[in-house]
Amino acid sequence: MIDIRKLKELVKLMVANDLSEMDLRDTDEQVTIRRQGDTVVTMPAPVALAAPVVASGSATGVLEPAVTAPLEEDGIEVSSPMVGTFYIAQDPDSPPFVSVGDSISEDTTVCIIEAMKIFNEIKAQCKGTVTKVLVATGEPVEFGQALFLVKPQ
Repeated sequence: MIDIRKLKELVKLMVANDLSEMDLRDTDEQVTIRRQGDTVVTMPAPVALAAPVVASGSATGVLEPAVTAPLEEDGIEVSSPMVGTFYIAQDPDSPPFVSVGDSISEDTTVCIIEAMKIFNEIKAQCKGTVTKVLVATGEPVEFGQALFLVKPQ
């Protein structure tokens, strides 16, 4: 059973960070919280029914984005491995990690996603040339949302 105090804290975090959905899993429990306008809906479910997590952590603790299959014309889509705030540069005075036309490899850091005051470096996980940046810096992103399009090499 989920502690109501924990649930209230999760709802506060969602409101503070303007999140529309949160899915948390533990070895003993799972909870999915969705906001629709000012309404919050909670849906506890057994862990056995949990879907596998797409993003995986590396040995350095850096999360890796999911890379989807190539699109018809635009190339490979690099997706967000988490919900958070997208940043194209280390700080406002720094140059962007990547720009349109840049060649990247699997280990190239393409952006940072801030989640709960933690800044996570996101690696490209594919090799090619950046053809499009799909998100503006400072914008919120959802899990699985496309961040970049990459023309494979």
